[in-house]
Amino acid sequence: MAEEKDGRRVGRPPLTERRKAATRLEIAREAVRLFAAQGVAATTADEIAAAAGISPRTLWRYCSSKEECVGPLLTTALDAAAERLTSWPRERTLTDGISAHPPGRSATALAEDEQALRDLVRLVRTEPGLRAVWLQVHHAAEPVLARVFAARTGLSPDALAPRVQAALLNTALRVAVEEWAWNTAPGAGSPGEAITEVLAIAEAGLPR
Repeated sequence: MAEEKDGRRVGRPPLTERRKAATRLEIAREAVRLFAAQGVAATTADEIAAAAGISPRTLWRYCSSKEECVGPLLTTALDAAAERLTSWPRERTLTDGISAHPPGRSATALAEDEQALRDLVRLVRTEPGLRAVWLQVHHAAEPVLARVFAARTGLSPDALAPRVQAALLNTALRVAVEEWAWNTAPGAGSPGEAITEVLAIAEAGLPR
């Protein structure tokens, strides 16, 4: 059961919140499936609602536009990474924590969501509405990541160093996922492999 600690909710969220999160994620998956199959313009909110097994009125309680329906598919991975990094052992590098697979997920579930994420990120190249959601999700992630760095260094999340570190990591994660999704070569690696490669480039610093 979730409890309050220092103004933050910790522990497992209440059942109603978990159900809402599951519904949002199911909406996102179905929206991406329909967008990939027939395009964003040709897909209606009613079709997304029907595919997710909910009414259009319920859909609009979760999303303000059909493009925003995909948000949870993006935020789930970022939220899981931020939560994992918050409790990551100090003797281990954050790079290891970022690249680690989320616990408690089956290989099948991971593969299904990876494919949906790949389909979505491929769409952001040509669909301005989806790209706006993609960039907004990453923008919202920066203060969360800044708090992770601040907690490890003892600085304020508003200090310059955690904010710059968060921006660097956030951009690296975005570029890594885009590189993975847009790579159509046979035998292309996993998102984790793309993230590891991009983080190595980021850690090497700027060229002289």
